Order: sequence, then structure tokens, then C-alpha cells
Amino acid sequence: MEPLTTHPAPAPVSVPASVSVSASAPVTAPSAALRDLAPGIVGMALVGSSVTVSRSLVDAPLFATQAVRYAAAALILFALARAARVPVRRPRGREWLWLAGIAATGLVLFNVAVVRGVAHAEPAVIAVAVASVPVLLGVIGPFLEGRRPSRRILLAAPVVVAGAVLVEGTGRTDAAGVAWAALALGCEAGFTLLAVPVLRRHGAWGVSLHAVWLGAVMLAGLTLLCERPADLAELGPRQWAAAGYLAVMVTAVAFLLWYRTVAAVGSGRAGLLTGVAPLAAAGGGVCAGGGVPGPAVWLGLAVVVAGLAAGLREPAARPAS
Repeated sequence: MEPLTTHPAPAPVSVPASVSVSASAPVTAPSAALRDLAPGIVGMALVGSSVTVSRSLVDAPLFATQAVRYAAAALILFALARAARVPVRRPRGREWLWLAGIAATGLVLFNVAVVRGVAHAEPAVIAVAVASVPVLLGVIGPFLEGRRPSRRILLAAPVVVAGAVLVEGTGRTDAAGVAWAALALGCEAGFTLLAVPVLRRHGAWGVSLHAVWLGAVMLAGLTLLCERPADLAELGPRQWAAAGYLAVMVTAVAFLLWYRTVAAVGSGRAGLLTGVAPLAAAGGGVCAGGGVPGPAVWLGLAVVVAGLAAGLREPAARPAS
């Protein structure tokens, strides 16, 4: 998941110790729910900020720049895991396929779809397609987790999508643009859904680190096949600064945050938080001097917030029997 960069990832999931609850104590803990959602909100805000930052890399070699970005992010994640003494398990069996799938779809193909897509469609078209991710995660995610989709999330997801469409707008496209937009949507959903089977054993740290270094290897191979690594020498200080921001904040930090929330609250509920990215992108545009958004954007922001509030609200607490 992610604009012209990555999506989004979190910290290890801590399982709270069991506590005895009196007959009159509420079953739910709103503060705990907010604690689980907060990392995903911050992670998606970082993803949204990458839209503005990525504009500095439009003329940079795509595969080579992204390979450097993910290689740097992998080293950062490894160093942080060692410093925090977080054990990172080696993948085994089919786990390699799930992790490679995350890297291939959420990191490599997503970036290709975005770059090739904007050649046939306005960026807003790709953004609107990606904004439909909550619907896919709300329907498919719970099945992968062995449970039924939540009616609350299924109702809230289209609201979040509608708000994101208003924020991003619509624009020119052709058949190829639609196809690239659909691929970007599938890749963004795959970034979260393919992590579900391996999150329990590897946690946010393991999934983030393995997906990132696998993505770096894939992109390095594409660099050798399609580009010239020597072109990296032509990047200027501003472009290197943008790549560094994407490596540290939008990859290493955001991946950890995102996968922590997915592991804590489930992919369906976490999927609603992708609506935060357009909000952050719109805010980043204003801070970068892009002007104040128009009425349609403000309406879209309000709709996204309403959808998030409805979908993320905890059920009414009931006394324990």
C-alpha cells in the first residue's frame, strides 16, 4: 500500500494479560481500542505525505531509486529490531510465498502501476481506485482471518470511499489507465491481505523487514534489466532527501505502524484507516503551497471522517455475565 511509494507498516503486537472482570464491569476498553488504531492512523498519514514528497522523484530512475529506498529501509528496520531486541524469525515453507507476494504486489507492482498509470490517466484516477481498498479489505480480510465480515465495516467502507473520491476528484483516463488503476487497487489490497497469514508468527517487525528486503532484491533485479544503476549518480540533493524520507518515514516507520494495527484490530477494520491517506495528502498539498482546497474537497474530508467514525466506533459495552 501506498502512493508512488509505499504503503504502508508497525511495531510488535503485545498481547495484554488476562484480567478478571466483575459482573458489572464493561466488556470493551475504548482506550485500548484507540491505542491499537493510533499506529495505523499515523502510518496512513505518513503514506499520504509521500504524495507531495514523491513529486521530487518524477525524473529519477524508477527501479533504481526504489531499490535504494527499500534497501535503506531494510537496514534501518534490522538495526532497530536489534536495538529493541525484537526477535525476527526466519520464514519457512509457504511463508516465503506470502512475504514475496507482499513485496511483489505492495512494493514493486504497485509502483509500476502508479507510474505507468499516470501516463494514461490523471493522478486522481489512480488515487480514487486505491481509495476503494477499504471495500476489498472489509470483505476479503475477515475471511482470511477466519471470521465473517462486520456489517458495521461493510456499511462504513463505501462511505469512506465516497469521501476519498470527493477529496481526490475524478479525471481523464483511457482503457489502459483504467487497467493500471485496477492493478494499483489490487496491489494495495494485497499489501495488507497477503500479510494476514504470516502476521501471527512473524509480527509487524518480521513482516515489515522481510517484505522490504525482498522488495529491494526484486527492484535491484529490475534495475539491472531495465535501467542503468549509474543513473543514480545524477540525482540531486533534493531527490536524495526525498528518497531518504520515503525510506525512513514512509517505509520503515509506516510499515511497522500499519502492520501493528492490522495485527491488533484485523484487516477489515484497519482498512478503513486508508481513508486517512487522502486527508494527509490534501493537507500536505496545502503546506507545500498548493492552495486551499475547494468546497468538494472539504465535503469529501467530512464524509471520510464520518465514515471512519461510524466504522471504527466500538460496539456499546455490555455487562459481563
